[in-house]
Amino acid sequence: MFRWRFSVLILVAFFSCTKKGSSNESIQKFESYFGLTPGRFIVYDVREIIHDETADIKHDTLNYELKTVVGDTLIDNAGRVAREFLRYKRQNSNENWMVSDVWTMVIDGNYAELTEENQRIIKMLFPVSSKTNWNANVFNVDPSLDCFYDRIHQSLTLNGISFDSSVTVEQDNTRNLIEFKRKYEIYGYHIGLIKKYYKDLKISNFDTLNIKSGREYFFTCKDFGIQ
Repeated sequence: MFRWRFSVLILVAFFSCTKKGSSNESIQKFESYFGLTPGRFIVYDVREIIHDETADIKHDTLNYELKTVVGDTLIDNAGRVAREFLRYKRQNSNENWMVSDVWTMVIDGNYAELTEENQRIIKMLFPVSSKTNWNANVFNVDPSLDCFYDRIHQSLTLNGISFDSSVTVEQDNTRNLIEFKRKYEIYGYHIGLIKKYYKDLKISNFDTLNIKSGREYFFTCKDFGIQ
């Protein structure tokens, strides 16, 4: 009798643990890193550098402010219910915002997509995990861009703003005889993109300071909220 009761207790404990473990396996996707909340705006300080050794200005630097806003719903080119992604620019805070682009953004299944100039780009793949990786350009004609997550759910301070939880999307880190590419984006939870680092350069003889052509973009969040 004692052995029978003991066996029952073991079985109960086993199934209890199994049930609890199954619940824990329902992994959160953390979709709120993509920032699809209607009216969500983010303001960035932007530095853009255009390199062209054949131009009159070989290394032209532009500094401006960029504001993005999650807009109304619409039907995108793929026939899905998506949201407008509005982009505004101005030179400084003394000027009025001017509409620059109207793109679209959507979460479709596990894909978080941004359509830029009719180019569908997978910005994030869910769940946010160290095991998740994807080709950002699988739905467009650009070369493959293999992405993965790093520094997951880490606190971060930018421009004096503290973010409780952020994740980095690593996109490219290439350096060879004639190319230097370094690209990553950082997303804040319940906010969206808070930092963008983009370098795509043609160089000479491994020298990253001997730039022949290419572009650099640096976005840093300076304000965000709901409008």
